[in-house]
Amino acid sequence: MREPSIIELRNVSFAYNGTSVLDDVTLTIGARESVCMVGPNGGGKTTLLRLVLGQLRPTKGTVRVFGRSPEQVRLRMGYMPQHAQYDPQFPATVMDIVLMGRLGGPGLLGRLGWFSREDRRAALEALARVHLDDLASRPFAALSGGQRQRVLIARALCCEPELLLLDEPTANVDTLVEARLFEVLQELARSMTVVVVSHDLGFVSNLAENVLCVNRRVVAHPTSQITGELIREMYGGDVRMVRHSDVVCHREHVGETQ
Repeated sequence: MREPSIIELRNVSFAYNGTSVLDDVTLTIGARESVCMVGPNGGGKTTLLRLVLGQLRPTKGTVRVFGRSPEQVRLRMGYMPQHAQYDPQFPATVMDIVLMGRLGGPGLLGRLGWFSREDRRAALEALARVHLDDLASRPFAALSGGQRQRVLIARALCCEPELLLLDEPTANVDTLVEARLFEVLQELARSMTVVVVSHDLGFVSNLAENVLCVNRRVVAHPTSQITGELIREMYGGDVRMVRHSDVVCHREHVGETQ
């Protein structure tokens, strides 16, 4: 019997102040499917994630997650935003950051942030899944960039989601950190649906089953069908081949060197 869809968009359009960002998007993502979104900056990738999260409402069309409106199932979704701002002088520990993923839970305690023993168990388990449970009491500001990225993934996991949405999790990390993050996401993809936004096809080529090419419209392709020609067409210009260890990927041609 066919499993129900986790994410389903039907004829979805979205505009900011009358300017179209997404146009007539129809897509379906199934249970335990791994998907990567690629496309030029401003093409609508983050907007698409925010529609799935229920942070934005479509101008036209319908968005369903687990068969319901996104607002009704937010606690079943974990989200890592593209930019995480924090004050390095604020004395927050790794555990403090990860426990933020439990905010908004049912009952008064969940709304006020009074964390229970169960919340702390979930936070430690989330840290263990990204192999950082031994750093729970360390100041967040004292971590390396790659460790902070993994802590933010743990924060997204702390609500024990069935759907994980990650907006450019490998931005501003080096190749070795990227490889470690890839291993973490490979493990997570075995037990939940994972949607990753990334410009780096080398990173996701062995993780994602399908690629969503997002540039106002959305076209889905099996990962095996992604070619340099297709990427050039989508980005609207030349691309550069970048080698990460033994993995070759495509990036936007914006003067990057490697």
